[in-house]
Amino acid sequence: MKFGGTSVADMERIARVGRLVAAEVAAGKKVAVVVSAMSGKTNELVAWTDAAGAAAPGLTPSDDEYDVVVASGEQVTAGLLAMTLRHMGLDARSWMGWQVPLITDDAHGRARIDDVPGEALTAAMDAGQIAVIAGFQGVSRQGRIATLGRGGSDTSAVAIAAAVGGACDIYTDVDGVYTTDPRIESKARKLARVSYEEMLEMASLGAKVLQTRSVELAMAKRVPLRVLSSFVEPGEAPGQGTIVCDEEDIMEKRIVSGVAYSRDEAKISLFGLPDRAGVSAAIFSRLADANINVDMIVQSHARTAGSANMEFTVGRRDAGRAVEVMKGAQSEIGFTDIAVNEDVAKVSVIGVGMRSHAGVAKTMFTALAERGVNIQVISTSEIKISVLIDAEYTELAVRALHSAYGLDQL
Repeated sequence: MKFGGTSVADMERIARVGRLVAAEVAAGKKVAVVVSAMSGKTNELVAWTDAAGAAAPGLTPSDDEYDVVVASGEQVTAGLLAMTLRHMGLDARSWMGWQVPLITDDAHGRARIDDVPGEALTAAMDAGQIAVIAGFQGVSRQGRIATLGRGGSDTSAVAIAAAVGGACDIYTDVDGVYTTDPRIESKARKLARVSYEEMLEMASLGAKVLQTRSVELAMAKRVPLRVLSSFVEPGEAPGQGTIVCDEEDIMEKRIVSGVAYSRDEAKISLFGLPDRAGVSAAIFSRLADANINVDMIVQSHARTAGSANMEFTVGRRDAGRAVEVMKGAQSEIGFTDIAVNEDVAKVSVIGVGMRSHAGVAKTMFTALAERGVNIQVISTSEIKISVLIDAEYTELAVRALHSAYGLDQL
């Protein structure tokens, strides 16, 4: 069982979490609980690290000490929930990431999990103890606390489930995975089941229900995954939530399962590139070395013979750094000009049914054209189509596509 920040935001909500955990124990299940920091606490801790840097501007920031600070939020929550469970007469204890241990690489602030020896945890659970684990954190092979990046508690939970051979229930502030954001489209419908592949695309394309890396890990380890609401009491809403599973476990495959969007996008345009082999490698190797993730890419011939233009998207917070990296290599790469546009959004349709149905792109482009939405960049995979549009048309595009594929009639 994993509970996010809004689910443990105060003692009243932690008490509710305790009742949900107690219900699972009463049903005869062995339980491990992974918790996030209380809502807003991580932001507060990050602000403190920023203040420490401002107080000593001549010092180089220390990522490992940053992790020591920001990992403390989950430690507090784990202790409070373990105490709550004990007050309810249950056998519970807290576990920090280094105690499990959840072993990571040494990329502080964005560490990846290397191994989770689960023997000690399994032994405790076999003895009837509830393990309350601080999410978001592990320990590097150098023995230092390492955090997994924002949303990392989801990944912690899936890794723990894989290590002990269990299923993973993700409790959050919504009661499942929807066809799109209900705040934009009131006719959005909850999906009873969604494939790992679809959920992975939804998570990477802007859906905030699950962290991308947690879905990747669940798919790789075949961990049964379920998304549930924590804002219910035990016994309420039976059969609630969305099951994330293998494609073969879904009886009827929809052509399109959902519409996702992301406003956290920036488009970088390079003009007057030499039209020769090796230029793309020079561009994207430099961005990779700067740890800047690139998503959509399109290249076209320029009007000047022997030259080309290229556009690609990065996360909005990486836009300034991407421009700096490109300008630093301008003389070597050979482009004539660069531009950045942060007033864009990515809208995507996702569905495993795309593999076997024609006309999905036609429906998408027609629906957007009928509403006057201009497409700047297009990218596709086997089960998704994404378009980059002006940010002001985001909600219009989401509603149009949701209706065009009949998602409001599920």
